[in-house]
Amino acid sequence: MGPLTDIGVLNSNWELLIALVLGIGFGYVLEAAGFSTSRKLAGVFYGYDFVVWRVFFTAALTAMVGLMYFSYLDWIDLSLIYVNKTFLGSAIAGGVIMGLGFIIGGFCPGTSVCAVAIGKLDGLIFLGGVFIGIFLFGATFPLIEEFYTSGALGSILVYDVLGISAGMFVFILILFAIVSFYLTARIQRKAKPVRY
Repeated sequence: MGPLTDIGVLNSNWELLIALVLGIGFGYVLEAAGFSTSRKLAGVFYGYDFVVWRVFFTAALTAMVGLMYFSYLDWIDLSLIYVNKTFLGSAIAGGVIMGLGFIIGGFCPGTSVCAVAIGKLDGLIFLGGVFIGIFLFGATFPLIEEFYTSGALGSILVYDVLGISAGMFVFILILFAIVSFYLTARIQRKAKPVRY
C-alpha cells in the first residue's frame, strides 16, 4: 500500500490483505452501480445514462480529498506516491483506442472483468480482445517504441501544469463535479429511458 507502510502507519505484511479487501470492495461497487451492463456503460457516450460519469468522478474526488486530508494529518507522504511518466503521443493514441473500444464494446478493461465475474458472454469476448491487444502491443513494441516514448513530459501533475496549488485544484474539480452532476441529471431526465 505504498506510502502508508513506508511511514510506519501499517506493517507491510498487511499489504496483500488490504489490496484484496479493497479489490473485492471495488468490484462490489462496480457491480452494484450496474457497471457489468454494457448498455449502461455506453450510455454516457450516447447521452442517455450518466451513472458511470458520476460514480467514477465521485471515486476520483473521494480519493483526492482523502489524500489531501491524509497528507494534512501527516498520515501519508504525497511525495512517495509514484506518478507514471507522461508520453503525450502514446497517451493521445491510447485514449482514442480506449474510447473507441468503450463506445463499440461497452466496457473498459476493468468493467469487462466485472461482467465476466457474473457470467456475461459479451464481457468475456471483450476481455478476450483486451488480451489480444496486450499480446499485439508486446509483439509490436520494438516497431512502435519510438512513437510510444514520444512527447516525454516526465511525471507531471495537472495542478503543477496549471500553476495552482493542489488544494485549489481539488476545490475547482469539486465545483466542476457539482455543475456536471446537475447538468447530466437534467440531460438524463430528458433522454429516452433505456431498458437494461
